[in-house]
Amino acid sequence: MGLFGTDGVRGRANQGNMTAEMALRLGAAAGRYFRREGDGAGHRVVIGKDTRLSGYMLENALTAGLTSTGMNVLLLGPVPTPAVGLLARSMRADLGVMISASHNPAEDNGIKFFGPDGFKLSDEAEAEIEAMVRDGVRLAQARNIGRAKRIDDGRGRYVEYVKTTIPTGMSLDGLKIVVDCANGASYRAAPDVLSELGATVIPVGVSPDGHNINDGVGSTHPEACAATVREAGADLGISLDGDADRVMILDAQGRVADGDQIMALFAVRWAEEGRLKGPALVATVMSNLGLERFVNGRGIDLHRTRVGDRYVVEEMRTGGFNLGGEQSGHIVMTDYATTGDGLIAGLQFAAEMVRTGRAAADLMHSFEPVPQKLTNVRYADGARPLDATEVKAAIAAAEDRLKGQGRLLIRASGTEPLIRVMAECEDEGLLQDVVAEVAGAVERAA
Repeated sequence: MGLFGTDGVRGRANQGNMTAEMALRLGAAAGRYFRREGDGAGHRVVIGKDTRLSGYMLENALTAGLTSTGMNVLLLGPVPTPAVGLLARSMRADLGVMISASHNPAEDNGIKFFGPDGFKLSDEAEAEIEAMVRDGVRLAQARNIGRAKRIDDGRGRYVEYVKTTIPTGMSLDGLKIVVDCANGASYRAAPDVLSELGATVIPVGVSPDGHNINDGVGSTHPEACAATVREAGADLGISLDGDADRVMILDAQGRVADGDQIMALFAVRWAEEGRLKGPALVATVMSNLGLERFVNGRGIDLHRTRVGDRYVVEEMRTGGFNLGGEQSGHIVMTDYATTGDGLIAGLQFAAEMVRTGRAAADLMHSFEPVPQKLTNVRYADGARPLDATEVKAAIAAAEDRLKGQGRLLIRASGTEPLIRVMAECEDEGLLQDVVAEVAGAVERAA
């Protein structure tokens, strides 16, 4: 069936796997999976969502499915994805669910699951739930059907927790910060955290209407934040995505630091303090070679994983590491959160500005990236462009040309029908050539 991708179930709302019927079946399957021991009472699940219009439909359908297997549902309303991981654990829930398609356009939506420990489910758990969706589940007896109620202070609990992640007594007083919430799940939480810690806050992307999430704003469109930073004379820009699990940092000139630069800063700082476990940093195959060289030169190992913050977290938990993330802006700090948290990462950067007395521009460029080019090629549903002979030949030729000079990475997105063609090479002319050749072959096959 192939329901689950790299970050839960995702697709176009009201089509394919993202219908109310499928959400109901997923809810029932997840409910039954987390109630293996029987039909006793006391099981609960927390559900959060971002600001997409389809969130209402999916929230109701998931609630119906979950209560049909005896789960009591606690509805958090719009909260960042990491808040669901936090609250699943702190509220002693058996399961957490986030309804969001993250940085995707408003027409898409997704469903992410968290276990009782606040971490995203393993591939094995998702495979079992998928099998239950396919085969059907045993429903609860009438007397054991679950209840549902809204939790009014879910966002407030998250806000209070986030503020505890910087040193007690530290204030952001004197900092002018632009925070871009992408018209998404953090549109109230992020400005609240920063202003309550003393910053002067200029909010962007805080007027969600169900259709404008990630539309020209947020971490995938940092130019909106950059323009406001320059106009307001701000010290710092924090640009979040639709569910606030990723971030881009901007300096006073509107220049952008991606996840690699943020991880480099934190890794070195934590290593100096003796609190970087390993000492190691966990990143994906997409992270720049410059990051690897930079941290290795400071005695820090770099462990690479498949793309997806869940795989970063799995490696961190296996190896006992506490810092990892993705170039795209997922920053995972397991001392504070169970998944990527853009708001906490942005707050940690602001705290470093306060601690050092240095400007954002002085902190956000730790290393010189190796030239890297990424081209995304969209393909039609059902197409398999990477199986085409022409594409295989183009990839082999590109790898041969790059041998000893750089690297090539070809992968299918786990969240969208895209083939990602990425290369790194010191020779920018060669870099442009090989990416264009491979992307062209994929386009013809797609």
